[in-house]
Amino acid sequence: MSTDLSPADGAGNRELLHFLTQETRFAILGNVLQHPEGLPSMYELEQLNPSVSEATVYKHVQKLIDAGILEEVALPDDKRQQGYPWKFYGLTEEGRAFLEEHNLLAAEETLQRIYESISDRPEKMEKYEAAPRPDR
Repeated sequence: MSTDLSPADGAGNRELLHFLTQETRFAILGNVLQHPEGLPSMYELEQLNPSVSEATVYKHVQKLIDAGILEEVALPDDKRQQGYPWKFYGLTEEGRAFLEEHNLLAAEETLQRIYESISDRPEKMEKYEAAPRPDR
């Protein structure tokens, strides 16, 4: 998949929309949008998708990065803390613009409220949610 998010024709847009709305990738996008910081770690993404293997979550995150929708954002070395994640995944500016253009961000606020209502998050996930995040 190309990282060009502004194809010259409608066929390219349809192809990218079809790619993004595949069930697992769409769920991952929803997880990113609902995350309080918009930057979940891989562990958080894995926990939010329990019916999918960790390898599958990783593979789809990589595909979304390759498509230019997500980016990996690393915490600077001097901000990393042992026992906490230091790689996070968030929407690129181009990815956010593409989702906005195709009305796929309309539920972002609702997704965030749903996330806040999840009461059975594992202790490790709550710890990771509190991890320092890079500035964007």
